[in-house]
Amino acid sequence: MKKLLTMALALVLVLSCVTVFASCTGGNGDEKGTTADTNAATDTTQDTDAPAEKKVLKMATNAYFKPYEYYEGEKIIGIDAEIAQAIADKLGMTLEIVDMEFDTIITAVNAGSVDFGMAGMTVTEDRLKEVDFTVSYAKGVQAIIVKEDSPITSDSDLFAEGATWKAGVQQGTTGDTYASDDLGEDRVTRYNNGNNAVLALLGGSVDCVIIDNEPAKALVAANEGLKILETPYADEDYAICVKKGNTELLEQINNAIVELIGDGTIDSIIAKYIK
Repeated sequence: MKKLLTMALALVLVLSCVTVFASCTGGNGDEKGTTADTNAATDTTQDTDAPAEKKVLKMATNAYFKPYEYYEGEKIIGIDAEIAQAIADKLGMTLEIVDMEFDTIITAVNAGSVDFGMAGMTVTEDRLKEVDFTVSYAKGVQAIIVKEDSPITSDSDLFAEGATWKAGVQQGTTGDTYASDDLGEDRVTRYNNGNNAVLALLGGSVDCVIIDNEPAKALVAANEGLKILETPYADEDYAICVKKGNTELLEQINNAIVELIGDGTIDSIIAKYIK
């Protein structure tokens, strides 16, 4: 009992000292306290005014489609990459490019793992059933690559009665769709990218490659003994795909594209890669 009384007494003394100390510092210390409070308020204001982190805008592409998207070291560059960056800048967002197989882009867009797809993608009726497309930002041409000594001299040779020529295509592209529809599945071989299709042509596995004209130029320049036929296979419009029903993003990107076309930015980007 005596021990408890002693402890209680000690506690009272401690509390008294704290109270006295607070009273003793209350005079001049009031100004210091006010200054500290003001500083705290200023810090809070600075945090509030600090720029918010930009929202990330994710783009799906297939980076083996020069000059629209391709690797320079570990960085993806090209027409689509630069236009996408200009769009992100217009929207005040940070661009992130995700490389994947071409035929998985629409799936990724619909799954929401990316915000939009941009890979020299042509607007087709079948694709419009799955995704929404922006206004067109560029035009494309499907070309035919053959060996320099090939008996195939125009697209009409592929469609001639009794023709058995085989075509190599990049899987999931419009070249794949057109060739499969025109020539039949048994005359079309699909590859993961245009380079592999060209290697198959050089090796004799296929007789021609059907692919977009600009990538075709790059592939022919990089591989001796090949040429592009003068007759184009098809004309196309390139656009950006977004998840069906995502009207807000679609409108934002459309507005950005229209502005970038209007001020000449897109033309200058394309001219940088296509002379």
